[in-house]
Amino acid sequence: MAGIPDYQTLMLPLLQLFADGKERKFRSLHEELAIQFQLTEQEREALLPSRKQPIFVNRVSWAKTYLVKALLIEQVRRGEFALTERGKEILARKPENINNKFLRQFPEFVAFEVRSNRGEIEKRDTSESIASAIETPTEQMEKAFAELRSTLSKEVLERVLELTPARFERLVVELLVTMGYGGALPDAGSMTRLSGDEGIDGIIKEDKLGLDMIYLQAKRWKEGNNVGRPDIQKFVGALAGQKAQKGVFITTSAFSKEAREYAANLQQKVVLIDGEQLAELMIEYNLGVSVAQTYLIKRVDNDYFDENLD
Repeated sequence: MAGIPDYQTLMLPLLQLFADGKERKFRSLHEELAIQFQLTEQEREALLPSRKQPIFVNRVSWAKTYLVKALLIEQVRRGEFALTERGKEILARKPENINNKFLRQFPEFVAFEVRSNRGEIEKRDTSESIASAIETPTEQMEKAFAELRSTLSKEVLERVLELTPARFERLVVELLVTMGYGGALPDAGSMTRLSGDEGIDGIIKEDKLGLDMIYLQAKRWKEGNNVGRPDIQKFVGALAGQKAQKGVFITTSAFSKEAREYAANLQQKVVLIDGEQLAELMIEYNLGVSVAQTYLIKRVDNDYFDENLD
């Protein structure tokens, strides 16, 4: 978000918070900086693509890490930091800003860059204008992951559109079973058309015992050929004919605004899954995709180091 300062912009204000010589907890640092930069509640709560950490907290964390690596601040105890003698000297100079280029005057920071394989990338950034000047390493990694995920999603949907209608219907059942519906695949359900009910393509057990049934409609339609309200009305009418209360309508295209509004106000529970959601669910539940490479992102286990070891 445009209103959230990048991690290099945060470096000097962060260092200045220690000017009074007091020790500070990390949580207080990002709270004070949020107030200083007048961030809105929305900007404070905006999350990284992984949805696991606020963007602002992540940027403050990396600014803090870089200042620690340059020996301008130091960790005095778990989660608490203080200004170093070098940090005092830097503040006394009253620099206009502090960024990665500024920190390269310190050999400890240069060594850190080399160890993290970022040195050559950052040295090419003489104008501090490329993405690495704004995004933290975490943001860069998550952005790359999101781009790969988006490309994969499009490829999956393209392959689904190549399937025959019968194979697509089987895929729908396989997906729902993989998601935990119906138990084992052989007796989970089927996509056999019910006689006289054109709005229903098949049924699947909601649970392993078959205490309730979910009725399905699957449309392998090309992009642009959206499912409209009349299609949903027809499906709902078929549900009523079966005295059913639950249905799933899956399409490889999209739903019109009117179709979604109509489904949202129904007495029956009708879930709409469009092509984009279908591809995402297939990726999430590893249907039609396989793991090409795994990268483990690790962090220090503070609990381990806090133990009183013999």
